[in-house]
Formats: sequence, C-alpha cells, structure tokens
Amino acid sequence: MTPPPESMRLDKWLWCARFYKTRALAVEETAKGRVTVNAQAAKASRELRVGDTVALRQGPVARTVVVRALSNYRGPAPVAQQLYEETADSLAARAQAAEARRLAPEPAASLREGRPTKRDRRSMDALERGWGDRWSASVDDEPPAKL
Repeated sequence: MTPPPESMRLDKWLWCARFYKTRALAVEETAKGRVTVNAQAAKASRELRVGDTVALRQGPVARTVVVRALSNYRGPAPVAQQLYEETADSLAARAQAAEARRLAPEPAASLREGRPTKRDRRSMDALERGWGDRWSASVDDEPPAKL
C-alpha cells in the first residue's frame, strides 16, 4: 500500500471524503464558488494539505471542515469521515438550520389555486348540470319582456 500523499487536488479530496458523488460535481461546485479553502476562493486544481479549512455548500447545507488526512482512493463512508473533522460552529449551524426547516410551514398548505382535485371537479360538474339549458347570460338568451 502506498503512503498517503502530502498534498492532493481539492476536487479529488472532496470526492474521496464523499462530499460529492463524482469528481465532476466537485469541480462544478468549486467553479460556482461554493467551496473555499482557508477563507479564499479555490479552484478544483488547488493543492490541499492536512490542516487546511474547507468551507463548502451542499444544497441548503453549509459545512466547514478541517482536513485531517489525505487519501489516494475513495473508500467506504466510515473511512471517508476520518479524512475531516467538522468544526463546532458548523455543527451548531447545521443543527439550527435543520430545526428551522423542521418547524417551517408546509409549502403546499399555502396553495389555494391550481389544478382542481377529483372532488373539486365533481362539484364543478354538479354546478354546471344545475344550470340546465341556460348556460349563457348573453342578450339573445333573455326571455321576451311581458307587456
């Protein structure tokens, strides 16, 4: 087995540490500016060393981790978690964000309009049947006035 390297590419480390499913995703997220190293914008080819601080965003989740080890390959999740240590501030912020998402109202509850449900459609059909032949309110359909 070869010894771990002294430095490695940022995108490869993010992939090995299982933050992103593919290296291409890691490169894309880095290019979008969602990954910083030591509070500086980073490119995917940046050399990462043990002790560096990496801040990244995975969807709504923001994380800050300290690099603890480098690996030549992508291993199982328990091994990948030994490559980094999440900071206490990051853990607290993630827990607070999760609690806020849990307490947030259901987005679908605020919808009042949209495609009718089966029940709505049946009630609308029942209303239409109640009108009979009188479906229009145009002038031609008015009965003649009585004298």
